[in-house]
Amino acid sequence: MYFSVHPPVGREIPVVVEVPHAGLLVDPRSLATLVAPARSIGRDADLYVDELYGRAAELGATLIVAHASRYVCDLNRAETDVDSRVAESGTEWLPHGLVWWTTTEGDRALAGPLAAAELERRRATFHRPYHAAVAEALAAKRARFGFAILLCAHSMPSQGRAGHADSGRVRADVVPGSRGRTSADPRVIDLVDQVARDAGLVVAHDDPYKGGFSTGHYGRPAESLHAIQIELARRLYMDETSLLRRPRRFRSVRELADAFVARLGSLDLR
Repeated sequence: MYFSVHPPVGREIPVVVEVPHAGLLVDPRSLATLVAPARSIGRDADLYVDELYGRAAELGATLIVAHASRYVCDLNRAETDVDSRVAESGTEWLPHGLVWWTTTEGDRALAGPLAAAELERRRATFHRPYHAAVAEALAAKRARFGFAILLCAHSMPSQGRAGHADSGRVRADVVPGSRGRTSADPRVIDLVDQVARDAGLVVAHDDPYKGGFSTGHYGRPAESLHAIQIELARRLYMDETSLLRRPRRFRSVRELADAFVARLGSLDLR
C-alpha cells in the first residue's frame, strides 16, 4: 500500500488530515521513466509534514499519509490533469499535472512521454485508492457528526522558485487556501487564520496557493463537507538547503499543527 490510514485514538473529532506530498518512495516502474535530479525528489516533497501532523490521530482525527513521491503521481491533481507532453491523452500544457514533466526548478522530470498503460497504472495504483480512502473517511465523519472537515496538509518553499508564478518573492509563514473562501464555512477559514496569527506568524490567505484538487473536490460546504489547505513555509521548521529539521523550531511547528487539528475539531458546523 502506497499510503497509510491512521484512525482516531480516543475521543473522535470530525476532522480528516490528508498529507499527499511528504512521501519519497519511487517504485521501480516509475523510476525507469524518471530523470529529475535526486535533489528535486527531496526539494519538491513536503518533507516532514507527516511528522508535523503525526499526532492528529491521538487528537481524534483520521490521518491519511501518502508514501509515494509526487514525481510518481501528484495526488493533489485531478486524474485528468495530464500534460500533453506526458501522454497522448493530455490536452493542456500542465508541467505540474498528475505526472510532472518538469521540476519546480525547470529541470526535465521525465525521460519522455508515458505509455497509456503506464499512465493508467499510476491512476489505478496511486491516485484512485488514495482518494477513495479520503472520501470514505470524510463520509464516515459526516455520518457521525453531521459534517466533516478536511485539512489538506502541505508545506511550501519559503521563496518562489524559478518555476513558480511568484519567483523570487518571499512568502508568508502560513498560506491557508480555500479557493477564494468557497471550499469551507467561514468559521473554518477564520479559525485557521486566527490560530496562525495567535502563534505570531504572518498569514496570506490564498496567496500564492488557493488550494489544489483535494480542496476543490471535497470542499462542498452546502453538503456539510469543508476543506482547507494549509501551506507552511519550510523555513519555519527545516533548513531548505540541507533538508534537515531544525529541532527546536520543528517542535514549535508541530505544536502549531496540533492546534490546527484540535481547534478545527472543536467546531460545531451542524
